[in-house]
Amino acid sequence: MRFELEEAIAVLARTPEALRAMLAGVPAGWARGDEGSGTWSPYAVIGHLIHGEKTDWIPRARIILEQGPARPFNPFDREAMLREPQDRSLEALLDEFERRRGESLATLRRWKLTPAHLARRGTHPALGSVTLAQLLAAWVVHDLDHVTQVARVMAKQYTEAVGPWRAYLSVLDDRPEPGAKS
Repeated sequence: MRFELEEAIAVLARTPEALRAMLAGVPAGWARGDEGSGTWSPYAVIGHLIHGEKTDWIPRARIILEQGPARPFNPFDREAMLREPQDRSLEALLDEFERRRGESLATLRRWKLTPAHLARRGTHPALGSVTLAQLLAAWVVHDLDHVTQVARVMAKQYTEAVGPWRAYLSVLDDRPEPGAKS
């Protein structure tokens, strides 16, 4: 599938509501459970997505549009959220994510990007030359990766409880992956 900005925005706009539907009001065990050492809980995933809204997608897009490949992106700290205070409620994190995502998408729409803009290049610190379209496509897939991760982590909380049905539940046998690189 070819990248289409409006289609990408349609997916990005749904991530906060999808995660809210999955997580709002769930008991702490569902929100704070993980897959073991070095893995993320749904709570941590929401924190990671907030950090991305603050320091990754729109800031990197702005660098591409304003400075191009001459200025490499700042490295993204994928685990910054783990060093944040962990006392905020999940609902407060979901609210912040929704607000920040709305601001990000408003900025994206205000830019009125053309195909020429989407072809502009920037420099990723590890990946090298990337286009704005690739950055925005990665943002969409990053969201979907984390929605999938949240569902998988939640499912794994009942790995033992499902008993013999585990044979039919492939999500329980997927290997855990740390947060997606961006």
